[in-house]
Amino acid sequence: MKKRIALLLALAICLGLTACGEGTEPADTETSVQGNATLTVVTSYGGDDGNRGSFVAAVEEYEAVTGVSVQDNSAVSNEEWKTKVLTDFMTGSEPDVLFYFTNADADPFINAGKVVSIEEIRAEYPDYATNMKESMMAVASDGLHYAVPSTGFWETLFVNKAVLEKCGVAVPGADYTWEQFLLDCETIRQAGYTPIACSLYEIPHYWFEFAVMNNGFLGNHLEVPTLDENGALRDDAVSRKWIAALEDIKLLYEAGYFPRNTLTATDAETSALFGEGEAAFLIDGSWKVGYFTKNYPDKLDNFQVRFVPGKGERPATDAIGGISMGYFITRKAWDDPAKREAAVEFVFHMTSEEVLSTFVTTEVTALVNGAVPKGLNTIQQSAADAMVELTGVVGAVQDAISGEAKSDLFANIQKVVTGQMTAAEAVESAIRLNGT
Repeated sequence: MKKRIALLLALAICLGLTACGEGTEPADTETSVQGNATLTVVTSYGGDDGNRGSFVAAVEEYEAVTGVSVQDNSAVSNEEWKTKVLTDFMTGSEPDVLFYFTNADADPFINAGKVVSIEEIRAEYPDYATNMKESMMAVASDGLHYAVPSTGFWETLFVNKAVLEKCGVAVPGADYTWEQFLLDCETIRQAGYTPIACSLYEIPHYWFEFAVMNNGFLGNHLEVPTLDENGALRDDAVSRKWIAALEDIKLLYEAGYFPRNTLTATDAETSALFGEGEAAFLIDGSWKVGYFTKNYPDKLDNFQVRFVPGKGERPATDAIGGISMGYFITRKAWDDPAKREAAVEFVFHMTSEEVLSTFVTTEVTALVNGAVPKGLNTIQQSAADAMVELTGVVGAVQDAISGEAKSDLFANIQKVVTGQMTAAEAVESAIRLNGT
């Protein structure tokens, strides 16, 4: 009979009890991997990520139980981080365990055979990822599963109520419209505050997603523009939707609704602008709840989770969401006898109900039995309340194009808003790199 995956959390509890005896080893030696291994792990839980504390605590617990050392090379998720991950695979410097996107971004190392499928792992460890709903696991082009999903995500609008109050603007409701939003932004600007906290230099993709959906609707959000027989951008409803989206972002820029330094500022700087009460609106994801909880504990009552203003057929309560990241075990670790079981144990631990519950406030998970978050604070409760009002959720369309196309598109947004390139030229440039 194949070995079963260790119950790490139970062991951790045992280690913390005097009944286990000081200096004694767990009775079930088969539940502990060899302590002379060192795992290299890369995740997006780096820097000031809101879940950094939960990740570090979980890693320390794993190390205490197994004796395995974890070399944590985590960093904040952005395009530079994604590029480095892919480069490491190309140069043979990939980690043993990777927490990464499960969409097309993972195709290069999946197609190159650099990671191990869940099906192959289960041949030796039958319990691997069986606590997850199979239907919520990402399926690769070969029909296999490679990533054990972690927590899901949503993207929507955060508002700083203190700023809105000073400007005489009401907290937007579930029926917030694009027209009302533009009026509110102008009122906020004239009052001397920044309407929208956003770095078009580093993180333009949240506004891109909702601008695309605002020029379409939930049902056609994942459609991607194509090229015609002559290699030019096909003039159809899909391409016109993307072009209109970029033009909407340009409108906001020209009206002065983004920070003055939006073309050079980092996401950290514009997030701080919002957190410190100098900007009114911020589009971001569920992970930002943790960021505000950690960095602005005395200002949580100022923040509220609401809805990105709707336009056309899209109601404000339709949002972006899903489970887009998971844990991969690399072929390099799997083929190393000293690391195989350590890597499996690590992923099992990080995706257990107990550990994932420390990451979850309002996020979705693929856990069969669900997660059980405790003691929600005011911003977490606000997010939970907003999620109840959602009318629909769809994945991000940017995940349907190649990494090269995505990088090109987002880099060219700056050129579009400053008039150096038309929106149509930016879309065509990206789709040419997408190979369609």
